[in-house]
Amino acid sequence: MGPKEPPAPVYDVRSAVVLGGPGIPAPVLSGISDRVNAAINATVRTEVYPRVVLTIRIVSIIKGQGFDKNRNVAKITVNAASVDDGSVIGVSAFDVSSFANDPVMADQILAEDIAARIRSAFQLTAGRG
Repeated sequence: MGPKEPPAPVYDVRSAVVLGGPGIPAPVLSGISDRVNAAINATVRTEVYPRVVLTIRIVSIIKGQGFDKNRNVAKITVNAASVDDGSVIGVSAFDVSSFANDPVMADQILAEDIAARIRSAFQLTAGRG
């Protein structure tokens, strides 16, 4: 067994803003924002952690991948900026893949999968959104 990785830092996330370029569907942006901000509001911290604001950037979305054209892939970056002085104290980048057999629901499914990844990374409680 190799050495254990140190635990990821924990932040007191106060709010989040979701950004994307002109090719990013509005339902994905609003779906992520609604879900992540609901999770932020539902999360209660019992210890003091650095207070941050998240900037979630949807770098790209590629739809209709795979044999059945039902896989969608998004590239995401997240910056955690200190509420106290605005400096970026945490950065995360990842890809999210989702599968949607119903193209009408593809944007909402992708938004939920991205929000779930952010909730996990920042230890947020799943809120009602």
